[in-house]
Amino acid sequence: MAETPSVPYRTTGSTLLHPLSQLLGIPLDQVNFVACQLFALLAAFWFRIYLSPSNVSSVVRHAFATLFGIYFAVFCFGWYSIHIFVLVMMSYGIMNIASIPNIHSPLMIITQKITTLAFQVHDGIGRQAEDLTAEQNRLAVKIRPSLLEYLSYLLNFMSVIAGPCSNYKDYIAFIEGRHVHMKLLEVNWKQKGYDRLPDPSPTGTVIYKLCITFVSLLLFLTLTKTYPVTYIVDSQFINNTSFLSRLGYLYIVMQASKPKYYFAWTLADAINNAAGYGFSGVDDQGNFHWDLLSNLNIWNIETATSFKMYIENWNIQTAAWLKRVCYDRAPWYPTALTFILSALWHGIYPGYYFTFVTGILMTLASRAIRNNYRHYFLSSKPLKVIYDIVTWFVTQLAVCYTVAPFVMLAVEPTIKLYKSMYFHMHILSLLLLLVLPIKPRDHTLRQLQKQVTHNSVKNKKEK
Repeated sequence: MAETPSVPYRTTGSTLLHPLSQLLGIPLDQVNFVACQLFALLAAFWFRIYLSPSNVSSVVRHAFATLFGIYFAVFCFGWYSIHIFVLVMMSYGIMNIASIPNIHSPLMIITQKITTLAFQVHDGIGRQAEDLTAEQNRLAVKIRPSLLEYLSYLLNFMSVIAGPCSNYKDYIAFIEGRHVHMKLLEVNWKQKGYDRLPDPSPTGTVIYKLCITFVSLLLFLTLTKTYPVTYIVDSQFINNTSFLSRLGYLYIVMQASKPKYYFAWTLADAINNAAGYGFSGVDDQGNFHWDLLSNLNIWNIETATSFKMYIENWNIQTAAWLKRVCYDRAPWYPTALTFILSALWHGIYPGYYFTFVTGILMTLASRAIRNNYRHYFLSSKPLKVIYDIVTWFVTQLAVCYTVAPFVMLAVEPTIKLYKSMYFHMHILSLLLLLVLPIKPRDHTLRQLQKQVTHNSVKNKKEK
C-alpha cells in the first residue's frame, strides 16, 4: 500500500491540527484558518444569544470579542502575531499623542481598520462639519475611543482572521445594542408598513451564506486542482494552441481561482451576521438585509457589463475603504492613485503591480467607451441587450487578462503570459484612450437625460 504523501506544515501557528492536515492533504495554515473561522461561527451564535446587550454590559462584550480575537490570531500566526499587536498599540499611541489635524497621515501604512478609524477621527475632531461630504460627516468619530474599544474594534474574533473592514461607529453601535435599530431608523421603518420596531433575526441569512460557503469550498477543492494556473504559461501549451484557445483557457483558469475568495469572504460575512452584526436595513418589500459587511456580490460579478461594475462588487469593503481614504481625498488623479495604493496595500509581489497598473488602463478605457457610446444603445431594448451581451463578454475577458498576474505573483510568468497574449488588451486600451475623446461625466449625464426624454416623447406619441 502506497504511503500518503506528507504535507509540509511550515507555519508559525499552532500545530495541534497537523494530523488533520496530513489526513486531508491540505497545508496546515489553511486548516488552522478554516478551523478558527468555524469556531468563530459557533462563538458568534453564542455571543449573540448569551452576551447580548440586554444581558451584559458593553465592556463585557468588548472584552470577550477582543480576547477571543487575540487567541485566534495567536493560534493562526503564532509569534508572527506580535507584528499585529505591535502595530495596533503603536497606532493607538499615535492617535493619542499626535495632533488631531495630522493624525491620519502616519497611519496609512497600517491596516484598513486603523486607517479608517484614523481618518474618521480626523474628520470628527480635526475638521469642520461644512468641509466634509455627507458620508464623511455621517461616519465621523468625535470622541477618541478608549483602549478597550479600540482593541475590540481592531482585534475582535469575528474579523481578526479574514475581515471584513467595517466603520467604527457601526461596530460600536453593534456592541452597545444600537446597530439594528440605528439602521431601521435610517430607512424609516414606519414607512415600510411596520406598526412597531421589528427585531430581525440573521439566522436565515447565515444559513444561506453557509450554503454558498459550502458550494464554494467544493468548487475550490475540485476546479482549482483540475485547472492549475501554471498551465497557462506552460511552454508546450503556448506553442501548441491557438490564441483563441489560450484566451479561453485563461478565462477558465481565472474562474477556477475565484471560489477560494467566495469561500473565505462569505464565511467571514456569515460569522459577523451570526453575532448579530451586519444588518443594513429593510427594502420596499419589507425584506430584511444583512449585507452591510458583505465583501462580494457573486451574481453582479458574474454578470458585470463593465470593469467598474466588476470592481464595485468584488472585495466590496476594500473598495469602500480605498474610496474613503484615497479616492474621495486625492487632490488629483484619484483613479490612478487609488489603484497604486491598492497595490501597495496588498504587498510586495510584482504580480500585484502588474494587475493594478493594467487595471488603471482598463478602467480608463472602459470609461471612455461607456461615455462615448453607451447612450446610443439606450433607444431600444434590443440594442440595449446587444450592448449588454457584448460588454459582458469583453469585461469578463478583460478582468481575466488583468488579474492573472495577481494570481501568478512573479514577473517571469506574467511577462510570458502577456507575450503569449500579444499584450492585446494593453494595446487596445491605449489605442482607445488615444482615439476616443475624453468626455466629463456631466456631459455623459446630459446625453443620458436627452435620450430618456427622447424615449419618453416617442412613447407618448406611439400611445
